[in-house]
Amino acid sequence: MKRAILSFLSIILISVAVKAQNGIEIYELGQSTDYSGDTLFITAPSSAAFDVPLDIHNSTGSTHAWRITRLRIDVPSGWSDFLCWGHSTDSFGGTCYSSTQMSTNPWTTQGTVQVLFDIADGEYGKLKATINPDDATSGSAHYRYYVSDDGVNYSDSVDLFVDFTASIKQVKEEVTVNVQPNPASDYAIVTLNNADNGTIRIVDVLGNVVTKESITGTKKIDLSNYRNGVYFITIETSNGKTINRKLIVKH
Repeated sequence: MKRAILSFLSIILISVAVKAQNGIEIYELGQSTDYSGDTLFITAPSSAAFDVPLDIHNSTGSTHAWRITRLRIDVPSGWSDFLCWGHSTDSFGGTCYSSTQMSTNPWTTQGTVQVLFDIADGEYGKLKATINPDDATSGSAHYRYYVSDDGVNYSDSVDLFVDFTASIKQVKEEVTVNVQPNPASDYAIVTLNNADNGTIRIVDVLGNVVTKESITGTKKIDLSNYRNGVYFITIETSNGKTINRKLIVKH
């Protein structure tokens, strides 16, 4: 009983959101809004498991071997989740942990040398949170993901609020565009989701068009001749939708 009370109290204490810290930014993949210390609202596309990819950028001035702590604050019965955590350069997406491995609440990524990795100043880690709503359970789920060096003293956090309505099928999936890495140096990969094809146009801050070509699924953009700075990407899809993204080039 005493252990249960202590566990309950620890969850209450940890439920207080960590304020955004200088030097840590948390971005949804391909987006420019910093969600560190803030909440990202997501509508579940269906009852199937879906990913929420996040970039956690280090501009603290020093190297960190961060760990991720997941806290279920308010999650409907029957829902499950798991995550992958790795360096931005890890082509395998880092180390993935199943919902069975993440059975405790809160739960923290392992601290062994086999899975820890250094994120130098200016680099970022990739966090992919996967949420699996229960087919028959409508509702909203509230998760929090903490960033820390030791799994205890939290430096920053991001909240994920997921809304799911059971038995309502979307007639048409939303068209989305991802740009990664961002900031980029040698190349950037533009991914078009839920549209057959489109046209991609990239302009600089002066309005000069530096790239214009077609895109089907994924397009790799060579940035070797781009100057350092901010560029604006416009994608016009085959179904008439226009999507804008910002790209930062740093050689």
